[in-house]
Amino acid sequence: MKENPFFCANFYWEDLSRQVRFEGKATKVAPEISDEYFASRPRESQIGAWASDQSSTLKSRKELEEKLRELKNKFEGAPVPRPPHWGGYLLIPSKVEFWQGRESRLHDRLEYTQNGNSWKLDRLSP
Repeated sequence: MKENPFFCANFYWEDLSRQVRFEGKATKVAPEISDEYFASRPRESQIGAWASDQSSTLKSRKELEEKLRELKNKFEGAPVPRPPHWGGYLLIPSKVEFWQGRESRLHDRLEYTQNGNSWKLDRLSP
């Protein structure tokens, strides 16, 4: 996200034939906001954030569990500080589309596009 802050996200509910699509820009939140959110998480989750080198390859589950055990001992009786690599992003949409599927394929599509301080609504062809 540092190199390309632009995002697109879809949320699809098949049973309802509905979808919401967001486009916009992601910005890293201030360290104080990350600290506050990290402090609100369960202690096990906080320690897990230290134990997991996210998406790196593990030799075994045992390796992760040993690291977790070591960190539980390290932080015993003290607050768990936020790891330096852990932080949040704020997703700021500039476009939102609501899609309602129909058997006729004449779906309803409503697109909201940010226009300064307001939002412009357009109905899109299916």
